[in-house]
Amino acid sequence: MSKGLKEEIDKTIEVLKSGGTILYPTDTIWGLGCDATNFEAIDKIYSIKNRDLNKSFIILLDDDRKLNKYVREIPEVAWDLLDHSDSPLTIIYPQAVNLPQNLLAKDGSIAIRIVKDGFVQQLLKKFNKPIVSTSANFSGELSPKTKKEISKKLIESVDYMVEIETENKQNKSSSIIKLQINGEIEIIRK
Repeated sequence: MSKGLKEEIDKTIEVLKSGGTILYPTDTIWGLGCDATNFEAIDKIYSIKNRDLNKSFIILLDDDRKLNKYVREIPEVAWDLLDHSDSPLTIIYPQAVNLPQNLLAKDGSIAIRIVKDGFVQQLLKKFNKPIVSTSANFSGELSPKTKKEISKKLIESVDYMVEIETENKQNKSSSIIKLQINGEIEIIRK
């Protein structure tokens, strides 16, 4: 890891630990995020985005071995989906645990994406907690694919913007699949 990258990760973690909000490059598009275990920080994200409180967020993890910490029972099919997905995949799991209530959907589920590489994976690994990931825009607006597309007003609303140019390979939102305990699959977004 280069010295500049390490410093950027350290600065970002400092903001996250203090309950702050960040704009950062994910494995898909630019994201707006915070510590996914901090109730107040999650409320800030809802407020910044002007998002309906009934719409939950995605969280990012760096390793699928951490899923058991945040999901009570992982349907078997999830492991196959994770192993065979060659592009970013968000899975909505039933029965979330160890996460603030304001992060969960009404049915108690949580959307999680395992990040396999890049800046955000290194950030997650060092932070060792999940990070909220929602598109870096106000609700109802187009999702920014690059740093330049993020609105100045949004940038002024957060505590920190990562100083790394986008490195996302996909430049589009992840696919989203919802799983039931019985293994039933529902495709939410291709």
